[in-house]
Amino acid sequence: MGKIIAIANQKGGVGKTTTAVNLASSLGFLEQRVLLIDADPQANASSGLGIDVETVTAGTYQVLEHTCTAADAIHASNQPNLWIMPAHLDLVAAELELVDKPKREFMLKEALKTLRQEFDYIIIDCAPSLGLVTLNALTAADSVVVPIQCEYFALEGLGKLLNTIRSVQNLQNPDLNIEGMLLTMYDSRLRLSNQVVEEVQQHFQQLVFKTIIARNVRLSEAPSFGEPILVYDASSTGADNYLNLGREILARNTQAVDLN
Repeated sequence: MGKIIAIANQKGGVGKTTTAVNLASSLGFLEQRVLLIDADPQANASSGLGIDVETVTAGTYQVLEHTCTAADAIHASNQPNLWIMPAHLDLVAAELELVDKPKREFMLKEALKTLRQEFDYIIIDCAPSLGLVTLNALTAADSVVVPIQCEYFALEGLGKLLNTIRSVQNLQNPDLNIEGMLLTMYDSRLRLSNQVVEEVQQHFQQLVFKTIIARNVRLSEAPSFGEPILVYDASSTGADNYLNLGREILARNTQAVDLN
């Protein structure tokens, strides 16, 4: 049964969508069957995989609204082993439309039940907020990857996210775990970047991924071409970083299975 990983941080600009797209892509290159779910109304993960979001008629919004099945909302990507459930600006409306519905936090979890057998990993790109759609993602997920940028105010708001995760564990999803903290936008030349790495590693210890995502121009360019970094420039630092992250997640999960 496939593992569902949410990529979440309510702070914007931390590399969340970049991580969702390129982790999903890397796992695909590592011969895993992967579904990327775009649960952000900005739909950047969708456009980052070459989807024309204006033409989306079946995606995350329709699945949450039960106007189409999860299977019907899946689109092929431009690389093997990777599929996407795209988003559209309409997803903003879901926050309001789900409010009065019973079991509103469980809509996505219910929809994905039939898909878990089809994929090795399901990656959910969450919106930079802690609204109802993000709550659906955390309720559906087995674990959370938290991107933290190596910049000033890196830990700002992190306490609120961790409190939300604890609340979801208590109320909706007792099996939710933190997959890991991912340091992003690292620049080895800056003292501040190194201070943030040291502080996060000291504070969260084993929860921090060994892989660190460095600042990389090619990584920033790739979304404008509708391609993940491994397709856009496989020889870049960004491609190497995200491939290493994919390997690290596979190793962690293989080890967890072995321990069980």
